[in-house]
Amino acid sequence: MDASRRAVLAGVGAAAFAGCAQAQGLRARNKPAPVAGPYGPAAEYAAARRGVSLLVMQDGKILFENYPNVGAPDKGWELASGTKSFTGIMAALASADGLLDIDEPAAKTLTEWKSDARAKITIRHLLTLTSGLQGAGEVARPPTYLDAITAKAVMQPGAKFVYGPTNFQCFGEIMKRKLKAAGKPEDPVAWLQVRLFDGLGIRPKDWKRSADGNPLLPQGAHFNARDWAKFGQWVMDGAKGADPKVYSTMFDATQANPGYGLSWWLLRPGLIGPSPRSGIDGDAIGDAAQGEDIVMAAGAGDQRLYLLRKRKLVIARQANEILRAMAPGQTKWRDDEFLRLLPL
Repeated sequence: MDASRRAVLAGVGAAAFAGCAQAQGLRARNKPAPVAGPYGPAAEYAAARRGVSLLVMQDGKILFENYPNVGAPDKGWELASGTKSFTGIMAALASADGLLDIDEPAAKTLTEWKSDARAKITIRHLLTLTSGLQGAGEVARPPTYLDAITAKAVMQPGAKFVYGPTNFQCFGEIMKRKLKAAGKPEDPVAWLQVRLFDGLGIRPKDWKRSADGNPLLPQGAHFNARDWAKFGQWVMDGAKGADPKVYSTMFDATQANPGYGLSWWLLRPGLIGPSPRSGIDGDAIGDAAQGEDIVMAAGAGDQRLYLLRKRKLVIARQANEILRAMAPGQTKWRDDEFLRLLPL
């Protein structure tokens, strides 16, 4: 073999060795660091799935927190559909203030609906995703409020659970009109900030809006783990200042979906998840939640706020790279696997 050929092969071998070493180094860097303590296994599981925060709270006290990868205590992350669960709280607070009744027809406020089949839809139907409106809207692409309320009724209210953003945007338009009629600023999120978040010492890092300037209610909120958990603790403690009837209703299942209440997931057998890509496996959750009482706010990319009501635990879990999480071949998040890693 001539000298020039030997040189080429040596160069190729060196490059291959360097590439292998680089790949091994990358894998080593991506491997979650060991976490000590009883919540260590759960933290390592979360970190390995793009995790940026895991926080456990009980009775308002932080028992454990971990910020792996690019996470940090004060950094806010997109909650995706974890945002939806704020709407049930909005309804409970608005009911306490006399602004609405969840069993009133939506057409009482959306007068455009009075003359057709939508006249039978109540606010409860909207927030339990059983309104019967045509389509649910494209997930991750909510319509504007005014576009949402043009959806037609194609099923009887209460007949079927259909997941998507349209119902929540309809509720946003109802809140706008209710607030305006009461002489208050029309922005539902600005109202929620004053009505609730200021008193809890919470301030979202961001809240995305539609092109028309209205805040998105199916998605769009960005919170850090501490503020999201603080909100969860307030809900766990009974949501002081909210209407008790609506608060209770948030965790009542419907015939259409045993695993969904008024904008909150209920981890129990029979749960019908959003879609196969959501990572919310109803059958597996039902098995993992046996003997527990767990409700959950959940969003794409495996954003989770669990309230383990028997144990009085609030667990906020966040991750980044939401689009990557939904791509084929990624290490998947499973609620049942995570819950089984929690110490008893």
